[in-house]
Formats: sequence, structure tokens, C-alpha cells
Amino acid sequence: MAALRLLSQSLVLGPPKHHHFGTFPVDLTKTRLQVQGQTIDARFKEIKYKGMFHALFRIYKEEGILALYSGIAPALLRQASYGTIKIGIYQSLKRLFVDRLEDETLLINMICGVVSGVISSTIANPTDVLKIRMQAQGSLFQGGMIGSFIDIYQQEGTRGLWRGVVPTAQRAAIVVGVELPVYDITKKHLILSGLLGDTIFTHFVSSFSCGLAGALASNPVDVVRTRMMNQRAIVGNVELYKGTLDGLLKTWKTEGFFALYKGFWPNWLRLGPWNIISNMCVYVDTYIYAHILDIFCFDTADVSQLTLPALSPRYFLLKQVSNPYDIVIAICSTNDFSHHLC
Repeated sequence: MAALRLLSQSLVLGPPKHHHFGTFPVDLTKTRLQVQGQTIDARFKEIKYKGMFHALFRIYKEEGILALYSGIAPALLRQASYGTIKIGIYQSLKRLFVDRLEDETLLINMICGVVSGVISSTIANPTDVLKIRMQAQGSLFQGGMIGSFIDIYQQEGTRGLWRGVVPTAQRAAIVVGVELPVYDITKKHLILSGLLGDTIFTHFVSSFSCGLAGALASNPVDVVRTRMMNQRAIVGNVELYKGTLDGLLKTWKTEGFFALYKGFWPNWLRLGPWNIISNMCVYVDTYIYAHILDIFCFDTADVSQLTLPALSPRYFLLKQVSNPYDIVIAICSTNDFSHHLC
């Protein structure tokens, strides 16, 4: 249960903010690949990029290295607002369902994750709109972040700032709703079938699978989301895509089914490794936690009521533990014992 709790938080809460600096050029190629080749939008009718690496090289060669970070300011603002709101809503919703950590279930974590993802992505939508437009236009985009927000509001109104909010919320729900159960089901199948034990490789395969499943399930909606955010209402007052279903059907009809998977590789490249890294951390953390309980003969059901004796002057005296992971933190913060456990 402890592993499930950490896993759900790692998948729901997302990567730290500095993660965006390293992966942002990859995200930019995803946007460029998704908007190109639109037969119903003359601005992006040309197919300039053959793939992720070709896009990276060509953008760098033609527009310079700074173009690879077009839209980084609204992206960081989005992560700061989106992540903070999502954490708060996620934790608050969980407290409405359960009072104790051991009572958490996969279904509860999924519901809380989906709801928190939908609400937070909806609130942070204006930052997503500006990020997508800056990425799509690159060096051609004029103006700073604040001025661009004002320009969108003046030219398109409030609706322009929340353009594409429905597929954005749908994508957030799909990613959380797919990744958590796929990870759990894959891990259980590998262990119960006898193919693999409860090892770090099992968690690696499960993480790879859930990242791949999340990218496969969310990419079509992500393509429509990107295109809707990039379209401006002032161009002839004609909306090229009226909604998620309309966008899916028009894209499929005019460009073929596989157009719904444009930008798939950079999309997976951002989701996959993050899931693998975060889930490996969950496995290691749970492994340490289990061994600490074994060393001290703790019953996990009674951890919240433990009172530990002082082991020696250089260790600790921990009373009324409210969070079992406090044990891990306390032991790992000591000198000698930490060398064996951490």
C-alpha cells in the first residue's frame, strides 16, 4: 500500500520544475510535428520535419538554439501553477475519502488524480495556450509573455485564453487513468505468473509499459489539443476545430489515421523516462521501508502507534509516528546506520 501511495503521487504530481529545462526542446518538437501538415490550415500546411531528431536539427540550424526554448517562460509558469494546484487538490480529495494511509486504494487514488488533473489543467490553460503558440511559431512569434496574454485577451477574449481546455482536461484524465492501472496490472501479472519476482526489473518493465500506454492513449487527444490552442479566432472568424471529436474526425479524414499520432515519440520520450525514474524511486523507497520494519520487527498495521526506544546517543527517539516514512527519514538522517540503508 505504501508503494501504491508513492506511485500514485509520482504519476499524478509530475516531475520537478527543473525537469522542463532538459526536456523542453523535445516538447517543442512535439508541438511542431503535431501542427504541421494541416490541409485545412494554410499556415501549417507544409511538412517541414520528418521526425523528432530532424526537427531538433533543422530548428537549431535555421532559427538558432534559443528557438528550441520558445515558450519556456509560460511553460515554467504553467508548471508552477498547475503543479501546485494539483498537489493541493489531490491531497485534499484523498482526505475526504480516507483518514488513514493504509486505507488508500488504487481506485481512490485514480479518482483523486483524475479530478485534480482536470481541475488544475483547466485553471492553468492560458499558460498552455501561450506556450503552444510560441512553440509553433518559434522565432516568428513577437512579444513577451505578459504582453502576449493581454494581446490574446484583447483579440480573442476570455475564450481565447481557454481555447482547447476540453481536450486538455481530457488528456490529463486519460494519462492518470491509464498509467496507474496499467502499471499495477503489469506488475501483478509478472509477479503472479512467475515470469519475474518482485524485483527492480519487474518495476522497470511495468514503468515502461505504463508510460507507453499513457502516450498511446493520450496522443490523439494531444494532437487535437495542440491544434485547437494554436488556432486564432480572429482568422476569418472560422474555427477550424470545434471540439475534440470534430478535431479527431477532421484530422483522420484529411490526413489519415496516423496523423493522430504525430509527435508520438517526443510525447513518449517525456512520459516514459519520467515514469521509469519515479517508479524506480518508489521501489527503492519501499524496499528500504520494508527492511527497516523487518529489522525492528514492526507490524505495519501498528506503525502509527509505535514508540521506539533510544537505540544509542547517535540514533533517535521517535514517538507517536504519524507517517511511517518518518522512520525512513529519521534513520537515513543518522550517521552510521544511513551508510547501510540509504
